Amino acid sequence: MDITLLTIVGVLLMGALAATAGALYAQFYSPSAFVGRYLAMLGEGRAADALDVPGVMVSSVDLEDAGLPATASDALLRPAALAGLTEVAVVSEEMQDGVAKVTVSYRAGAYPGTTTFRVERNGWIGVAPAWRFAQSPLAVIDLTVHGSMQFTVNGFELDKRQVSAAGAEADPAAAVPMLVFSPGVYSVSVDTAMSATPGVAVLSDSPQAGIPIELQAQPTEEFVGVVQERVDQFLAECATQQVLQPAGCPFGYTVRNRLDQLPVWSIAQSPVVTVEPDGAGWRIPVTEAVAHIDVDIKSLFDGTVYPVSEDVPFRFTGSITVLPDGTASIVVSGEQ
Repeated sequence: MDITLLTIVGVLLMGALAATAGALYAQFYSPSAFVGRYLAMLGEGRAADALDVPGVMVSSVDLEDAGLPATASDALLRPAALAGLTEVAVVSEEMQDGVAKVTVSYRAGAYPGTTTFRVERNGWIGVAPAWRFAQSPLAVIDLTVHGSMQFTVNGFELDKRQVSAAGAEADPAAAVPMLVFSPGVYSVSVDTAMSATPGVAVLSDSPQAGIPIELQAQPTEEFVGVVQERVDQFLAECATQQVLQPAGCPFGYTVRNRLDQLPVWSIAQSPVVTVEPDGAGWRIPVTEAVAHIDVDIKSLFDGTVYPVSEDVPFRFTGSITVLPDGTASIVVSGEQ
């Protein structure tokens, strides 16, 4: 009976130890636990720790092999650009050809999502297996912002010239590739004195995926007001020229006789300026206004002098180029 009892106790102890070992493995040493620790780091905003997880960081060669831009910036791989990650739960774990496929569900900000990670063996920690990502969980946002060199991602402010491989020579209309963590939600918006947009949010839920985003900023009221002021100043300066065809100006007057005195111009009806996106810059669409001329004309036929006081309607357009220092160059031209 003693031997039987000892045997039973031994079996129970072995079972308890096996169950404990299994629980410890599942909680700390399994592929699911490995993925869970990575997601916990993202949820806590520990970007640097997440990047140190084996298999997360990628080289330019890795990006090229995945069909992604090799020059993708790492500017968003920091705590300031991370959004909340909550309600993380392992959905399944499947081992196939030495690679574990771990599927998890979560909520990234306000968006629910599901992602499958590929995990492989990476040596041992004592008697327990260690793991690494067989495929990096990083992805690439390919961002094109029209109408602004500055933008924000999850409230983190960036400039195209900071993250583009071309640096200060960055093409304002070109896409900017940026590495991001998966999973994660990234809200892109523009809010400058010149332009703004309500923004767009995307969910990065696939490792080593390319995520194209195109955003068109709209001119702010402040910017339109500045353009209106500059155009009014330009037309007022045109009106100071005492010639029939003011140089570089969108209005003029033609006579077949001789002038008895220099003409006097004024702006009878100021234009109401609007601003529209135009590729990497802006433009003033065809706009109407009215100038007024006062001049005395002397007839070539009989020498009679008669006064002319006449409204001169005209139309103009304008191009607006944003300069590297953030100022705008406005060029107004006449429209027939």
